[in-house]
Amino acid sequence: MRIVMGAQNCGFGPAAELVAISRLLHGHERVFVGDGVAAAFARRNPDAFDTTRTTDGMPADTADTVAGDLVGNCDQVVSVMDADLVLRAVVAGRPVVLVDSLFSFWQVRRPLGRIGELCEGLPRSSLAAARRHLSGLSPHEHVVAAHLLATHSVVQNFPGVPRRAAELAALGGGFTAHLAGPVVDAEGLRTVDRDAAPTHDLLVDIGGFKNFLLDFDVHNDYLLLLRRWLPDLLRDWPRFRRVLVCGGPFGGDRQRTVSVAGRRADCRLVRQRDLLQTVATTPYHLLAPGLTALHEALSLGRLPLAMHEQHAAHTFTVRSLADTLFGRSAGRFADVLPHHVVPEDDLAGTVALVEAAARVRQDDALYARFRRTFNERIEHYVALTPAQRRHGVEELRRLLGGEPVRTVLRGIVVSPPATRAGTGREAAGAEGRGRRGDGREAPGGGGPADTGRGPVR
Repeated sequence: MRIVMGAQNCGFGPAAELVAISRLLHGHERVFVGDGVAAAFARRNPDAFDTTRTTDGMPADTADTVAGDLVGNCDQVVSVMDADLVLRAVVAGRPVVLVDSLFSFWQVRRPLGRIGELCEGLPRSSLAAARRHLSGLSPHEHVVAAHLLATHSVVQNFPGVPRRAAELAALGGGFTAHLAGPVVDAEGLRTVDRDAAPTHDLLVDIGGFKNFLLDFDVHNDYLLLLRRWLPDLLRDWPRFRRVLVCGGPFGGDRQRTVSVAGRRADCRLVRQRDLLQTVATTPYHLLAPGLTALHEALSLGRLPLAMHEQHAAHTFTVRSLADTLFGRSAGRFADVLPHHVVPEDDLAGTVALVEAAARVRQDDALYARFRRTFNERIEHYVALTPAQRRHGVEELRRLLGGEPVRTVLRGIVVSPPATRAGTGREAAGAEGRGRRGDGREAPGGGGPADTGRGPVR
């Protein structure tokens, strides 16, 4: 079976989850399509896909044609928070699985019932018509609409997820969220050598960084603050002689080394499974508070220290986990700027965090407070006993656990015999026009819903 796969182009979290899912789908032809940081991550992990089609640098209409041809000639689509890919699959009549680790984060300002009505009346004559029909929705509302349109919705457990799932189910139409535990590379985690000697004393993982606002050279005050702080980290913490700073901004010719008094911080981008090995063996771990990287650390029994927030989703994560050791210990710009307001809105909140990073970097007094308060956070983290660390890991596992994603996918990814019964991909298209796996037909649908009973290969 040919599966076209894509991920939301915000940081490395969605792409890392897509890679984890792709590695579960052995025996299928797995085709990645996308651009930006998602494409960079896919290129960095080529073993996860059979074909990688990146559309970087293409005109929008050309990229649309490439993606459209791939979706039109596949058996199934898997999207990690890429709402437009879901819409493309629906219009093409292909069954689509939407995977979402931020299900409770999406900010909805119009009634859910109205979004449901728009989905019920979605024109399927062309992608352009479908896009125009939903053009009034915000980016967050587009993702919520994609859940209502997708054949299957897989949502990673997090505070607020069950409530939102119940709200969407109450709209009718057969919506059911498949609740899953961490969407991580289970196979890669199993192959990690936990007894290997550490190659670094400290891991600083800032993630992919790039999103709808942040970029490596624009709105990059967080990176500039990091650049100012790294020499001071080496000065303040002699025990950290070998530091690995990992993230999207350090790929290719952007990698660099910072040295102070015989201690060094190497800034570079590493492959996902190499990073897992580093997480498993490095004694201490500072982490931009993204959920995928957090789950990977927890799966390896490691409790990281959250760094200051890069964007609004990080603020949401830390706030949602405030009653845990991880949440209480987290570094945050509120330590430095207690009266600096971070709006709830995704864009406005991220803009406010960029402004906070800029103020801290440019003002020597604020920077001194940042350095001091973060050192206090690190000192508390380093002083945790092994028992305290285990407790921190276990409380998060209890809060965020769920059915293994492999098991969830096994029940909903169409098997090759099911999709190729009849005329092959045409059969998959007919199934994809059904609303859900409950036998109901979607408005405008032309056939029964995908039963999704095939195994994950």
